[in-house]
Amino acid sequence: MTTVFLEVGNLDGLFLLIFLVLFGPAVLFGIIGLVLRINAKKKAGKVFFILAGVYLLISLGTCGVLMGGFS
Repeated sequence: MTTVFLEVGNLDGLFLLIFLVLFGPAVLFGIIGLVLRINAKKKAGKVFFILAGVYLLISLGTCGVLMGGFS
């Protein structure tokens, strides 16, 4: 008799967690940047927009390749 130890059930929570790690900080930085740009702190808002873009680029590039299976 063989037993499968790696059989799992519903992985929706894991998918949501990975999605939040990939896009969450970039969206948060973008919202902070938008709020700062509206409140007359133009330079700080621009810095947060740049941080959001860099985080999105790195998270979708590096982490996306790792999740894609190195194809």
